[in-house]
Amino acid sequence: MTSTHTVINPATEEAVAEVEMADLAAADAAIERAAEAFPGWRDTAPGERARLLRRFAAIVDEHVPELAELEVRGSGHTWGNATWEAGNVRDVLNYYSAAPERLTGLQIPVPGGVNMTFHEPLGVVGIIVPWNFPMPIAGWGFAPAIAAGNTVVLKPAELTPLTAIRLAQLALDAGIPEGVLTVVPGKGSIVGERFVTHRSVRKVCFTGSTEVGKKIMAGCADQVKRVTLELGGKSANIVFADADLAGAAAAAPGAVFDNAGQDCCARSRILVERSAYDEFVSHLQPAVAAVKVLDPADRSSEMGPLISAAQRATVQGFVDEAEVAFTGSAPEGPGYWFAPTVVLADDPQERIWREEVFGPVVAVMPFDDEAHALELANDTEFGLSGSIYTRDIGRALRVSRGVEAGNLSVNSHASVRYWTPFGGFKQSGLGRELGPDAPHGFTDVKNVFISHD
Repeated sequence: MTSTHTVINPATEEAVAEVEMADLAAADAAIERAAEAFPGWRDTAPGERARLLRRFAAIVDEHVPELAELEVRGSGHTWGNATWEAGNVRDVLNYYSAAPERLTGLQIPVPGGVNMTFHEPLGVVGIIVPWNFPMPIAGWGFAPAIAAGNTVVLKPAELTPLTAIRLAQLALDAGIPEGVLTVVPGKGSIVGERFVTHRSVRKVCFTGSTEVGKKIMAGCADQVKRVTLELGGKSANIVFADADLAGAAAAAPGAVFDNAGQDCCARSRILVERSAYDEFVSHLQPAVAAVKVLDPADRSSEMGPLISAAQRATVQGFVDEAEVAFTGSAPEGPGYWFAPTVVLADDPQERIWREEVFGPVVAVMPFDDEAHALELANDTEFGLSGSIYTRDIGRALRVSRGVEAGNLSVNSHASVRYWTPFGGFKQSGLGRELGPDAPHGFTDVKNVFISHD
């Protein structure tokens, strides 16, 4: 029996839409449709698949304002962020539209014949998308998957399904055949679990918490099902005394308060060389105060609300245990607002230093030297992202190689570019998304030897 979910605007707490949630039978039906569509899509000429992906990208481009508006109302994203996110879907589709005609194998020299390899699509791919970045993370999964000849069933987060549903409609408008991209709103315990257990789903891509990722990985092991996991983070922003301290402090709020801190790449731990600590913090306070926390419908807003009352309560629980240095501002009244907050930490065992807050809270701690910075940065089960601020190129390279994380930036906080690989070390994930090799993650390599004797 199906149920419905009311999508709530996090900035106003008002109802936005009612969305039907799939039950087990509906999830099975969607997977079966995708399985039926797979042979035809796999056998579609590469040039035609490429043309349809370009057409899909063009239609998304025409609907960027509409998609952005949906995300502003349904997810509480600022207009600037939501517009970028819709544009990112367009750009990722364009990027991977080149893949069908370039997914080449190898001719390997062997005695007695010819040896060739082929990248064969897997079949049905199940993609489970989180609520923090509904559009981009959906695109990072479905674009390379369908480019490689697979069909996709995609489960958006219960809280934020609206843009995924619209993207599936736009795919049909672009001429993508029925069953190639199917969005299945529903609970993780029903739809997501069915992606794991259904034998027609050959791979699961999951972005979300490490705890749930471990369960998905364990479930996929039963069928030796392929899996890509992009999980939690507790990334470090390491600031050395020789850095442009004013510039590093000015950039730090954007690295952690973007999307109200609901970002697995958030640099939620700032490590500052002790000799520069006081100066850095003095620059950080006005930078935090300057963050414009406004209704996302206001085009000048730089930070919106948290996604839900439950998430706000979780974030508050972390802050209640910490030493707050200073905060920014946030609106009063309806909405799940939380002011940008800076806490001071001196013990690496503090919960706020070790656990993912997933809110606009950053902890600052001093370090003594390069070795101490690496010790503190790596003392975590996570390893997704991070930043290093220094003018010393040798140190930048040494520390970059020493930090146990998959995506690092020097004198920058950029984490994601669709043309470079993205993924984590340790318990931040398994596998890589994006970049030129992403379609290979949705294929198996077949080796064929042809004897000429």
